[in-house]
Amino acid sequence: MAALLEAINVKRKMFFEHENIPFYCLDSEISTPTARGGQTLVRLKMRNLLTQAVFDKTFKASDKFKEPDLQIVDASYLYSDADGSYFLDQETFETLNLSTEMVGNALDFLLEGAMLQLHKYNGNPIGLQLPQQVELTITYTEPGVRGDTASGAVTKPAKLETGLDIRVPFFIKQDEKIKVYTETGEFAGRA
Repeated sequence: MAALLEAINVKRKMFFEHENIPFYCLDSEISTPTARGGQTLVRLKMRNLLTQAVFDKTFKASDKFKEPDLQIVDASYLYSDADGSYFLDQETFETLNLSTEMVGNALDFLLEGAMLQLHKYNGNPIGLQLPQQVELTITYTEPGVRGDTASGAVTKPAKLETGLDIRVPFFIKQDEKIKVYTETGEFAGRA
């Protein structure tokens, strides 16, 4: 039997199960009443790991949650087709399939063979977790022209090998490898 977790002990970046659905805590806020006999409440900003929906919900401090049967496994990206995206579990060498909705915009940062982490709930894959940064090659960008910074244009558009369009500093050239933040899709530096 999994241990029970009280709502007041749920902290940021923790996983918990509520109504048989796994959640990830994005933020936790405790409000203590000033009146005698008032209940301490915990407001959780949480992400449903099955649907990726984010919402706030308030619980009593004494409400209990189960720890979800959640596994995080290392995997590598294989390919995508009309049925979804395919990943190779690095421990069992089993091919795992995630639907297009589960993958979301992660394909903007994935190349064949890229390493990431998959979330499995009750043994079934439900989502993925990208590394904080990925290295990608610029397939097209205009050459930087000396003096461009005078007009305030210190960035220029660039297309990456995955098809993602981002803005990069003017000194970055075509075919250069750069680092990109996966959370924001912004330039992080040269690779």
